Amino acid sequence: MKTDSLEIIDLRSDTVTKPCSAMRDAMARAEVGDDMVAEDPTVNRLQTEVASYFGFEEALFVPSGTMSNQIAIKTHTQPGDEILCDETSHIYTWEAGGPALLSGATCRTLHAPGGIIGLDHLAGKIRPANQHYVSTRMVIVENTHNRGGGCVHPIEGFRELRDWTRKNNLILHCDGARIWNAIVASGVGPKEWASQLDSLSVCFSKGLGAPVGSALLGSREFINRARKFRKIFGGAMRQAGILAAGALHAFQNNIERLKEDHANASKLAKIIQQTPGLELEYPNPTTNLVWFKVKPDFATGDQFLAALKKEGVLVSQTGPQICRAVTHLDFPASKIPDFEKAIQQAVKIVGDMWK
Repeated sequence: MKTDSLEIIDLRSDTVTKPCSAMRDAMARAEVGDDMVAEDPTVNRLQTEVASYFGFEEALFVPSGTMSNQIAIKTHTQPGDEILCDETSHIYTWEAGGPALLSGATCRTLHAPGGIIGLDHLAGKIRPANQHYVSTRMVIVENTHNRGGGCVHPIEGFRELRDWTRKNNLILHCDGARIWNAIVASGVGPKEWASQLDSLSVCFSKGLGAPVGSALLGSREFINRARKFRKIFGGAMRQAGILAAGALHAFQNNIERLKEDHANASKLAKIIQQTPGLELEYPNPTTNLVWFKVKPDFATGDQFLAALKKEGVLVSQTGPQICRAVTHLDFPASKIPDFEKAIQQAVKIVGDMWK
């Protein structure tokens, strides 16, 4: 990305990537059909390969991760049901009230450090079977957890949650938009993660570099029901193989390279940690998300980000002082010195404002 002669380093998200030439070629050459009636061969291939990778019976290609999560909630619940989730989870914080609006389900939020829900957070949270209460139906975890600094949910915790939800007749769903990062960072295989779950949402445009697309995975019976809700929510497409080809290329080629993003994020974190006026929210990030604060006695977030943008670096802002930098496949390690120089110059610009 360029503005005039300035080369812009865009770290606002791992969704800002552009399709590489090989991905564009795959999309241009994609064999297509009508996915509304399950006749698009490229969509079908993507769904089959992803389902097999995770060990689920079936997968359903959808336009976005938000839609995938919301279809899962709609398929698993009835109006008046309750979901247990972390207070900073994507489905609660960044999906525009979808559970209530689309499914008539309420969210009971839990305060779990790093978003890592454990049995201690769930103790006593199941509502009594009483006409006065909603029916507790579903637990949703996020792996990696975005607002938790991109932390990986321990697989042992997943196993404990699986046993607990089965014992209490509850559904366990994972928002796995960045499950790829969890797989690479932890060394735990995809089938081990998925075997603990009733359903899983994955995203091809986060980290893997596809321009569009997510998938919902689960049992054959679950996906058959989910397909109807995809239609109702407006997510059923026709010759979607053009999009699925990009997702398939990303899935087949870009998982293992995520370790580069993780290494780059660690380097950015060290630069930020050593920068006056800035403070890491989560020291030693293990995946590709670097959350940091602009210290109030130094500047506002707006002031610092404006100065950083002037130096050619974009990061996202989620609060008055809270920022996030996300590494991705369009940010090579060779750009790290440019990032460091921009950070240093932005600090100088802000400091000069108060002289």
